[in-house]
Order: sequence, then structure tokens, then C-alpha cells
Amino acid sequence: MVLDHIDLRVRDLDQARVFYRAWLPLLGLSEGEADGDWVEFSSSDRLAPFFGLNQDRSHQPGHSRIAFGAVSRAAVDVAATAAGRAGAVGMEGPALCPEYSPTYYAAFFADPDGNLLEICHRRDR
Repeated sequence: MVLDHIDLRVRDLDQARVFYRAWLPLLGLSEGEADGDWVEFSSSDRLAPFFGLNQDRSHQPGHSRIAFGAVSRAAVDVAATAAGRAGAVGMEGPALCPEYSPTYYAAFFADPDGNLLEICHRRDR
């Protein structure tokens, strides 16, 4: 396993929890451990990589993008719709992205803090 976890900074943890709780479970990541300034989203496999949110009231988003994989194009559609309803900013797609590969399908957006995100599926199955 190359990737163990991602700790993403957010200005308002309560707002971020509501946003991510609306669509990460659709990709298999459920809200788990938390404390006052941190929350984790992970699969049921406690040894699998996880995604964490850390509150930092002075956080300023950068240009890095985090891409979440989906099992199908339909799963991209469902999760992207949920993210949009939860407050995603600047939604692009979901659509094929032939500039990446002939079967790359993705939605691009930012969370309420401006962190750049993507939900993608690399090939039809």
C-alpha cells in the first residue's frame, strides 16, 4: 500500500463534516473516529487508507487536488450529485475526460473551504 491516509485542513470542521458526510459514504468511506478538531472517514477495513479532516481556522486552500475513486461511472454520478447538493463549489462534469484517457470519467469541484476535489472512474467495467 503506497497511500496510508490524507489529512485535509478545513476552516470549519462542523461545516466540513456535513459536506463530506453527504457523499463520502456513497464511495465506501464512513465517518468514524473524531475529536474536537479532527474527524476520520474510512472503510470498514481499519487497516485501509483513510481520509481525515483537521480544523485549522487559518487554512488557505492550495492548488492540489484530491481524487476519490468510484467503482463505476454511475457511482461518480451519484456521489457528484450528492456533493453538489451538499454545497460543492464550481462543479464540472461528471463527464468523460479524453485528455486523460479514452475512458476516464470524472467530476471536479471544490469543498466549501476551496479545497480542490475530484470523483473519478478510470475505465468501464
